[in-house]
Amino acid sequence: MTELNVTIWRKSIQSSGGANCVEVGHSEPATVVGVRDTKDRAGGMILLSPAAWRFFIDGIKDGGLSVS
Repeated sequence: MTELNVTIWRKSIQSSGGANCVEVGHSEPATVVGVRDTKDRAGGMILLSPAAWRFFIDGIKDGGLSVS
């Protein structure tokens, strides 16, 4: 997972424009999920498999991972 060709990045609807915003995008075909800092888009990104991204999101939703 070294390259990400993303056409659309999206920000959470919960984002209030504060200092802690990230954007999420996926490759086409959806084999990689990228996460980057909204304020520093050129500063790099974290690349995850779709399964790892789902595990992360599910962990936040079910309370297994803290977001604070």
